[in-house]
Amino acid sequence: MSDLDVTVLDRPAQNWINGEWSADGAVLESISPSTGEVLGHYVDASAEESQRSINAAREAFSATDWAKDRSLRSRALLEMADRLQGIAPELALMLAREGGKLHMQTQWEVRLSIEWLRYAAASALLQTDGRALEVSPGVHFHSAREPMGVVGVISPWNSPVILSVRAIGPALAAGCTVVLKLPHQTALTNALFSKAMAETKLLPPGVLNIITETGSIGASLLVESPEVNAISYTGSTKIGRLIGANGSRTLKRINLELGGKTPLIVFDDADLNLVVPQIIMACVLMNGQYCCTGSRILVQRGIADRLRAALIEAYQNIRLGHSDDPDAQLGPLVDKDSVRRLDEQVAAAEGYAKILVRGGPVTEGPLASGAFFRPALIEVQDLDTYVVQNELFGPVQTFELFDDEADAIHRANATEFGLAASIYTADASRARRVGKGVEAGHIWINCWAVLSEHFEQSGYKQSGIGALCGPQAIQEFQELKIYATVDAPSPGA
Repeated sequence: MSDLDVTVLDRPAQNWINGEWSADGAVLESISPSTGEVLGHYVDASAEESQRSINAAREAFSATDWAKDRSLRSRALLEMADRLQGIAPELALMLAREGGKLHMQTQWEVRLSIEWLRYAAASALLQTDGRALEVSPGVHFHSAREPMGVVGVISPWNSPVILSVRAIGPALAAGCTVVLKLPHQTALTNALFSKAMAETKLLPPGVLNIITETGSIGASLLVESPEVNAISYTGSTKIGRLIGANGSRTLKRINLELGGKTPLIVFDDADLNLVVPQIIMACVLMNGQYCCTGSRILVQRGIADRLRAALIEAYQNIRLGHSDDPDAQLGPLVDKDSVRRLDEQVAAAEGYAKILVRGGPVTEGPLASGAFFRPALIEVQDLDTYVVQNELFGPVQTFELFDDEADAIHRANATEFGLAASIYTADASRARRVGKGVEAGHIWINCWAVLSEHFEQSGYKQSGIGALCGPQAIQEFQELKIYATVDAPSPGA
């Protein structure tokens, strides 16, 4: 471990508010989902700490040059990226041990987070103020974009680093100040991330405040406070609806990326050598705890028998292991409560569907002390069933048959979600037709989960409001102001 890691972890992980560490709150344990052992301790942010973070962000927005100086913002974001790169190995390892994702995947998350911060730094310089036009002789209009003010960012435990960066990057680039509320499941990871941000010398105190809490007091304060101008939340659709309703009382800007039920649409002409490994990865990546998990396999009847047999064999041989086991294909769920919930959902499906692979909790052997769940594969045709309509958030997939393009589109659109979809076919024209028909923010053709900071991430229907990443992201945190000027009459007119 580096000196940075030791500095943070030799005491309970604290909150970062107004340029200072704060320890006003109960001290709780962080538990490894791989082993059930205590990894360390953290301070659970109090309501007072949460309010102080809002006050600090408001003061920094009003009293510093952050909102006015785009060069400062760009240089600070670049320094943040450099600081994060300096602790990347420690951060990735801690995230794996604390959050349960495989180490290879957390390394990828941290690496992308650094790139996304650098993209935000460029956005701070490249953003334009708007446009100008003489709408009629002597009547001039121009528009300007201005930072909204204080932004509350509420991030989930499944990818706390990159999903925080995805929101705080454009918010800071826009000139806003931020309160970042992070989940308790990754409290020690949060502390390492906060330490890197705290050591960014170009970041004025109060511009970025970071708190960790077990409940929702701080999150509720962010949503309800008239001092917070915008909320960016990533998480469940259920909580997203509450945030939208409560945030409407102060008419604040709401940016939401919510649940998903990603269909993987496999046509008869698809290359199974390509498809099978991608379907498996779409189930086990992030241990199935991913908003874009490929939780629904829609397969055309002509190829269904072959694909079903290949997946049954593959899931019966998935190798489970601790998050830092380099040979593991699937790590633990975030906690044992998640294991119990998922097991109950699969057990209930036995009453209305065919269980191809039962999966379930690991109750014996060296992994029994962790929160491990073997993948489950459920064949079902009735769209009005729990496993089809609800986001299970674990390594569970449904196997559904369709007849033609129209049937595939109908089934793909049969849930309230619209985050993403994959289409597997050798026919490019078919892929475009089906892609146009599917109601989702991301359409992946012969691939899955391919994302870039250069393009927006957004959802249809109950999967979200607004967009992050890409050129549009910075506008989510800006107001648009319109100026009009009328020329004075010329002398003697």
